[in-house]
Amino acid sequence: MSISSEHKPLRKQVTGSLHTLSPIVELNVGGEMYTTTLSTLKKHPGSKLAEMFTGQPKLRTDSEGRFFIDRPGTHFKYILEYLRSNQVPTQCIQDVYKEALFYDIEPLIKQLEDSPQIFGEIVARRQFLARVPNYNENIELMIRIARAEAVASRQSSVIVCVVRTEEDAARCRDALNSLDMDKKSVVKFGPWKAVPSISDLLDCIQMDVEAKGYKISFQPHVAEKGFRFKSHDFFYKFLFTWW
Repeated sequence: MSISSEHKPLRKQVTGSLHTLSPIVELNVGGEMYTTTLSTLKKHPGSKLAEMFTGQPKLRTDSEGRFFIDRPGTHFKYILEYLRSNQVPTQCIQDVYKEALFYDIEPLIKQLEDSPQIFGEIVARRQFLARVPNYNENIELMIRIARAEAVASRQSSVIVCVVRTEEDAARCRDALNSLDMDKKSVVKFGPWKAVPSISDLLDCIQMDVEAKGYKISFQPHVAEKGFRFKSHDFFYKFLFTWW
């Protein structure tokens, strides 16, 4: 007489040494289910992932007895594929790179850093932005100003002054004295010593603000008559659209 599925015994949570585990391991990664082998997970002994499955259990289990890892499950398949076949992913590179860093899989990290997407971000763009004084702080300041101006409005604007050289910085200070506005509300970027242009920096600002979930655009800021300099040489208006 067969036993119905409802009378089958539930799996027991693992409480003993991982050395006693079956070589087949079931995982729940952020709600995504995977089945693999213990040797695959421990392929790179120095990694955080291998450490999770070495010695005594370091992970909780879900109601079905699967080891639970509280990370985005969608991209774990690329991590697993690399461990199984050394295949470096060609999709979702930025997201897989974050997971590779979390699991500390050094060979995968290095190979991803050689990909055009990660190389361009880390070696080129970030190195440039590191030479722009207070870049990250200014991004946050822009957002605070825009949010403060958003009351009962569809859009709010932030005036940004961008200067590439020390000479331009001095001219910008003179220009600010001619502007009929609260100078504290003008966010200044630069100067910097690197090849990228003002246009490149403006693109970076838009990219990084949008990465925080905001809808933003920019255009040259044209000041009123009587302005002593061409305002679009330095000043740009960034528009935040809220709805």
